[in-house]
Amino acid sequence: MANHKTGVKKLVLLGAGHAHVHVLSSLARQRPRDLEVTLVTPQDHQTYSGMVPGFVAGCYAGHECRIALTPLMRSAGVQWVAGHCAGLRAAEQMVDVSVRAEAPADAVSLDYDLLSIDTGAVVDRLRLEQVMPGAAEHALMLRPIDRFVHLWPQVLALARRRPLQVVVVGGGAAGLEVLMAARQRLLRDGVAGSRFTLVTGGAEPGSSYPAGVRRRISRQLKAHGIAVVQDTCIGMDAGLVRVAGGGVLPCDVPILAIGTHAPAWLLNSGLNLSPQGHILVNAFQQSTSHDNVFAAGDVATRADRPHPKSGVYAVRAGPALATNLMAWHAGAPLKPHHPPSRTLNLLSCGSGHAIASWGPFHAEGAWAWRWKDRIDRAFIRRYCLN
Repeated sequence: MANHKTGVKKLVLLGAGHAHVHVLSSLARQRPRDLEVTLVTPQDHQTYSGMVPGFVAGCYAGHECRIALTPLMRSAGVQWVAGHCAGLRAAEQMVDVSVRAEAPADAVSLDYDLLSIDTGAVVDRLRLEQVMPGAAEHALMLRPIDRFVHLWPQVLALARRRPLQVVVVGGGAAGLEVLMAARQRLLRDGVAGSRFTLVTGGAEPGSSYPAGVRRRISRQLKAHGIAVVQDTCIGMDAGLVRVAGGGVLPCDVPILAIGTHAPAWLLNSGLNLSPQGHILVNAFQQSTSHDNVFAAGDVATRADRPHPKSGVYAVRAGPALATNLMAWHAGAPLKPHHPPSRTLNLLSCGSGHAIASWGPFHAEGAWAWRWKDRIDRAFIRRYCLN
């Protein structure tokens, strides 16, 4: 809690998602002297999810997709605790952290006056195993991103020795982008003969997009020679993927790009949660049950104005979150954050081509990919203090 002798209060930033990167940048420009800030995150960098398909396609090296957190923390005078949240007790204003160390049982507890949560998307392996037995053991998951980026070179090494059967489970933007990127990379750098399949979960590919965009996606998949299975994956074994209709797909590399879960540690936190287990926040990105807790990104759900859980909304929430954290600390009025009703969506189809959409408007071409590349590189540069 606050040190009453000095008047210094404690802010804990839990996670280093897109919104918290902006908070760190804001603190680097100006941090109140009476505020002690601690960042809890396992890595000293953030891998930007928007550039992962480009990394898979070979357009970017791993380091080009990362934002170094150490320079931001140093400039902001922020302390770093390298670990994962293991529990939150909102009534006691305490966060339990599993520290990254030799002994996995090592843990610390941090007290706070003000807490901000932006831990990003997670896949709960126990819940996954209930609906898709074998996936936790056999699938290459897109989340956590850093693990996927670490393991992807092993897929490339295997593809250089023999043709691969690659199956991506998940027909949303993430699955579409990574599959088309993987095809481009393996056909370029691997031996000939690899095959690629998309398992959509039953809907048509890109089902959340308008009809015109879905038609463009369908044409791209056909042009790439990607087989589409409109069925639900119900399990995985070594070398195969099972679908609900009774089919069995041969598979060397099953990539899982399905929806993510709320962190399990939120269940006993005492915070108000959505039916899906995410933190309910108001127009100020503030918990609806605890006014000294704020949240943004995939871990949160706006009670007043729900919106899709995607990186573009997390990025947009960053400035508002930074403003309201400092306003709460100063006892000043908070400012509402208004998520955009429409967002620009740039769906990469491998490096060199993308589909652009904004509301009902859509188009595609190499120009759209160059546009996405400029936006993504600019996002990384904005937070580089090296």
